[in-house]
Amino acid sequence: MKHQSRFIILLLVVILAACATPTPTAPQTFTGDLAYTWVTRQCDLGYRITGTDAHQKAGDMIIKELRAQGWTVQEQPFTYKGVAARNILAWKGEGEAVLVGAHYDTRRSADQEDPSQPVMGANDGASGVAVLLELARALAWDAANRRIYLAFFDAEDNGRLDGWEWIVGSTYMAEHWGENGETPLNAMILVDMIGDADQQVYYERNSDPTLSQALWDIAAQLGYGERIIPEYRYAMLDDHIPFIRMGVPSVDMIDFDYPYWHTTQDTPDKVSAASLEAIGRTLEVWLEK
Repeated sequence: MKHQSRFIILLLVVILAACATPTPTAPQTFTGDLAYTWVTRQCDLGYRITGTDAHQKAGDMIIKELRAQGWTVQEQPFTYKGVAARNILAWKGEGEAVLVGAHYDTRRSADQEDPSQPVMGANDGASGVAVLLELARALAWDAANRRIYLAFFDAEDNGRLDGWEWIVGSTYMAEHWGENGETPLNAMILVDMIGDADQQVYYERNSDPTLSQALWDIAAQLGYGERIIPEYRYAMLDDHIPFIRMGVPSVDMIDFDYPYWHTTQDTPDKVSAASLEAIGRTLEVWLEK
């Protein structure tokens, strides 16, 4: 009887210990493989062209994930040339404010190949969004000590089509910044087309040189110097420009050496988890400093 009692007590201890073991969770650091799943999930919705059902679903998916990660989310609807559009802005933390942004719409014409066909936008759109969504999960808030905004811009990618301009959503957000209590920005970083497997992210000529150097230095320290290259190559009209016009130090992290730009070949197989991780880890370290 005594041995049986000891066995029962031992069994209870084992059961309680098992119950106390925490469930494994995703690592609290930016992970390229997790970011890549957001590329495929966006592309699975179809062509996310402003004003379409797939685009609406993409925005709803972004909002759902941000809220699940504890971010405050604000939708910013607007109309452009009769088409309903929507920026998405999320934030966490207090203190000096920085913004990291990407566009989530895709181009309705693959004008570099077949203008009658739309662009899937795995790299040109989905890669930047994927980095932001993985940052939303991975950032360590006890280290950040600042307010971080994540911006998902609409209506960026249909410039020169049917009289549309480029960077419509980011221009709208910048022009209305502060009207709903947004904190003045100390810095803005744009990530655009950064998932190319053959990654080559150079200094962009319109970007703030001091902030650019800080980011590229972090990339070098993390071992990404052959991917994120401290040399000038392009000057881009991109979603950072409206914030530069506001007087905010801004940087465009973009890989414009992408052979599938505005073609039907911009599909998930052209995107690399390692490329997403190089950008994401660089931003993670900078944001948590």
